[in-house]
Amino acid sequence: MRQVSWVDRGQSVSFEKAEDAPRPCCVGVARLGSLQTSGTVFTVWLQLRGTAWVESKEGKFRLRQREWIAFEKESRPLIQAGRDGMCIGVSLDADALRMLGTLADCSVYTGRGRMSQAEARLALRLWREAQGPGSSIHQLRPLLLHLASLQRELSGTVQRCPGRSRMRKRQVFGRMQRARMYLEGNSHRVVRIGELAELTNFSSWYLSKTFQSLYEESPQSLSARLRLERAAMLLRDTDMMIGEVASASGFDNCCSFARAFRARFGTSATRYRDMPETLKPESAKLKSGSRKTIGAL
Repeated sequence: MRQVSWVDRGQSVSFEKAEDAPRPCCVGVARLGSLQTSGTVFTVWLQLRGTAWVESKEGKFRLRQREWIAFEKESRPLIQAGRDGMCIGVSLDADALRMLGTLADCSVYTGRGRMSQAEARLALRLWREAQGPGSSIHQLRPLLLHLASLQRELSGTVQRCPGRSRMRKRQVFGRMQRARMYLEGNSHRVVRIGELAELTNFSSWYLSKTFQSLYEESPQSLSARLRLERAAMLLRDTDMMIGEVASASGFDNCCSFARAFRARFGTSATRYRDMPETLKPESAKLKSGSRKTIGAL
């Protein structure tokens, strides 16, 4: 079966069919390379240098240095590395996921998070070793355990999920994480509860109740917060006009945006843009030093 190590220097590779995708497989995307995964494997991506852009069924995401992101098999993420970016990935089939459950009685879930520098270096070393001569699923064991350790802060949340069995709790949590990712990936617009219900195959009532219980925030509240944080990022990093920022953050008009922004950050959008970075409200800043899972708790 074909093994792909690097997609580099503007190359583009697509796994359109199940038989096209080597499983399990370690791949890397660098320097404007792009990779479209198949819909038959769970994938985890780790950004080691620069940036990358990801498009999936959950939306669009930007990966920065030492961030990781994981997707269910139905997501079919497309990874596009930046000019100086380097992103490594692992595709995990059902056998690999079962082995992880046997080894550590745990699983990996859809989500986003950060790594420390030491964790990123270890991930790269284990990823390289998993591709060694005569590579097999068993050589993935150290890497799988490391990936699971990056998500260890999620274990407490999994236990709070409804369900009589551990397997059921994991299934529910995986779907809730996917709903959360969908909200993050669509922070440019208002997301309806019906969309999340369809994505997770839960009723709107069950999804809203479980989501609130797990994350202590309703889907509607999280959507509004993410849209305002997106607006703050656009004000900080672009020269877009206030009206353009409002539209790009899913607000119908400047008045509703102005009220919501002031309620969230305690100042107007215009004054926020003019404030020195050190004085901007903490809730609008992405703390790169933290290794907590992004948006998970």
